[in-house]
Amino acid sequence: MKKYDLIVVGGGVLGTFHAYHAARKGKKVLILEKDNRPVGSTVQNFGQVVPSGLAGKWFDLGLKTLEIYKEIQQKTDVSITQQGSVYIASDEAEWQVAQEMSKIHQDLGYENQLLDANEVTGKFRHIKSSYARGGIFYPGDMSVEPHLLIYKLLEFVQAEYGVELQTSRAVVACEDTPAGAELTLAGNEKLLADKVVICSGYVFNLLFPDIYRSSGLIVSKLQMLKTHPMPEVKLGSNILTGLTIRRYESFEQCPSFSRLETPEHLRELKQWGIHILFKQGADGSIIVGDSHEYAGVGEVENLGLGSKEFIDELMLKEAARIVDFNVQNIAQNWAGLYAQHPNEIFEHDISSNIHIRTGIGGKGMSSGAGYAGEVIAGLF
Repeated sequence: MKKYDLIVVGGGVLGTFHAYHAARKGKKVLILEKDNRPVGSTVQNFGQVVPSGLAGKWFDLGLKTLEIYKEIQQKTDVSITQQGSVYIASDEAEWQVAQEMSKIHQDLGYENQLLDANEVTGKFRHIKSSYARGGIFYPGDMSVEPHLLIYKLLEFVQAEYGVELQTSRAVVACEDTPAGAELTLAGNEKLLADKVVICSGYVFNLLFPDIYRSSGLIVSKLQMLKTHPMPEVKLGSNILTGLTIRRYESFEQCPSFSRLETPEHLRELKQWGIHILFKQGADGSIIVGDSHEYAGVGEVENLGLGSKEFIDELMLKEAARIVDFNVQNIAQNWAGLYAQHPNEIFEHDISSNIHIRTGIGGKGMSSGAGYAGEVIAGLF
């Protein structure tokens, strides 16, 4: 029976970075991906890498993630660019929170620039002056192409560090034996490992379903839209808006955050967890979104497979209030899923050799690389 130092279950960004860090330590590593290619949360997102939106230890892990991305991008193109992010306040209350956030990040050493309303519309010419009250620009934030990153990253860890990848390999059992952790694949093939890390995203019914049922994990469904390529539009950076200031965890640190009241025109948007983001792809297309609906373990199907038209319409109506280009020029809409946990990630040790690390929520792209490095440092 073939044996590895580490087997990672799940080939998304979180699982792949666990493999990356272990392989850099010289470990023999295998990634097992249940599908013929990763198609989950890692490719169903905006592709924004925004430590600016994180708080506490996740902010620190976000900074580590930036450094890891830079190091990899210097070796091979995995679609990472550094164009920064801007958060645009739409009213006085959001502007007060934004100013407090800027000071907090300055004190932490994370570079940012406060922009008044004229500076926002001067630097980001597609933002309507009727919307912008002010903004914070973070030049260090990054972007990736979510439909490319994971496939390029998997190619990199295989070529650079000898990580082995096996796709269409669903793991249906995992248990400790005297010889090591034994994994059983669909078809009854067995593999051994000194350590196993399970990064299975929102797949709860293959391994340890009883643990997941009592875990507190939930699944968030996000709706996103993408325009046709619009080369005449130059966003210049990730665009995050007042609704994002009202939603992202970093802003909760601000003294004025608790005093934010929801204006009537934002109430229905807040009901559906909508906060408007814009992110331009390399082909000139622009991703617009997103919304949030929730379901517990075993109830994911209740969220439905497709997008709700009225939610798309709510997002596009608000988007049109913010930017001056045609947000109705839509080529594609889709719904993505990700798992999240009240404790910000689900960490459960089946044994000293078998570890579940999943439910990182919307922080995976921004902090997963740094987080995985800490996990591997603790295991080896």
